[in-house]
Amino acid sequence: MADKAMLTNRIVLRSIMPLFKILHEEDDTLLKHFLTRFEGVIQLAVKGTDIGAHIELKDRKLDVVQGIHPNPDILLPFKHISGMNALFTGGIPVFGGFPRGLARLGLLTKLVTLLLGLLILMPNVHPKAPAKRLLKVKMIMYMVTNALSQLNKGGDEDMMDWTAKQPDRVYQMSVQPEGPAAYLRVKGGRTKSGHGMYTRKAPFVHMKFNGLDGAYKVLAEAKDTVSATADGDIRLEGSPEYAGAMGSFMIRIQDMLMPPKK
Repeated sequence: MADKAMLTNRIVLRSIMPLFKILHEEDDTLLKHFLTRFEGVIQLAVKGTDIGAHIELKDRKLDVVQGIHPNPDILLPFKHISGMNALFTGGIPVFGGFPRGLARLGLLTKLVTLLLGLLILMPNVHPKAPAKRLLKVKMIMYMVTNALSQLNKGGDEDMMDWTAKQPDRVYQMSVQPEGPAAYLRVKGGRTKSGHGMYTRKAPFVHMKFNGLDGAYKVLAEAKDTVSATADGDIRLEGSPEYAGAMGSFMIRIQDMLMPPKK
């Protein structure tokens, strides 16, 4: 059975940290434009292991790269996997030593703004501005579809069993009529996620959200699918059985990433 902390960490590194790029691209504040002058590498890693990912800032662009950088400008070493996971799941991070490079104030400020930007994903954060609500929906869609794939690649037995029995199928989410979209492709036990509409074949399951309001109610406010369907917030095309199974895995991911109960 796959270790829960390891699975959560895989999702943190490969599904949540890449959202930094979305936050960077969508940010049009004066602070963002000021901070683009600062270039460098910010590494998050579990001390003494090859577990980690780093943020590369160069030419006004941001990339998230898996693995360990040989000479980062800022290093945040965590004592263990759970200590890193806590930074992204509402817990208390546990460092495995004093962070290095904190004198690089420009890069440090950028890291802080990125981490604060992730707070929009918290279930109790509900922005009023339509642009921010759209950003939250987009980030949830991108994160969830990627996390589903990571759940499979990381060895979750139920997910592996579910994907192994399927031929080439696409599970699509989209905000109608022209909003953000994301998909999960499943084929004989393998999975791959992507942004936008998958165009090479028709989806096996397509969750069509009725505009931003419909998507927000379901993805951000956790409105149940039955009520959302009855109210016209979502239209499901394809297999209800497989859509339900996918929904169950989405709930499992949500539970893994929720802040620990006090």
